[in-house]
Amino acid sequence: HVQLVESGGGSVQAGGSLRLSCAASVSYSFGKMAWFRQAPGKEREGVACIDSNGDTTYADSVKGRFTISKDNAKNTLDLRMNSLSPEDTAVYYCAAGWGYCKPVPRAAEFLHWGQGTQVTVS
Repeated sequence: HVQLVESGGGSVQAGGSLRLSCAASVSYSFGKMAWFRQAPGKEREGVACIDSNGDTTYADSVKGRFTISKDNAKNTLDLRMNSLSPEDTAVYYCAAGWGYCKPVPRAAEFLHWGQGTQVTVS
């Protein structure tokens, strides 16, 4: 049974930074991992994705501000978020799947999900 556990969410003022982390309960590496977010009343959207080659994709709304990275040895996933704005307020989810990242990550492509962590920017 695969478990993904996010940490690092919280409240921050506009312009601030946060770092999210996701730990997988298995030792093998997934083909790709990603961060999604869902704001109240909105659909879940892909934020960033990284695959086994280290290739990354980002949503246009976060390019230049967010950085996704992966520690293959520890099987952990990070998301560094800078220059945060209130529009970034959402529950952020870690996801894992197989294959390669597409320009816009789609939730249907990912098999495993974390429970989510709240990010609030005021």
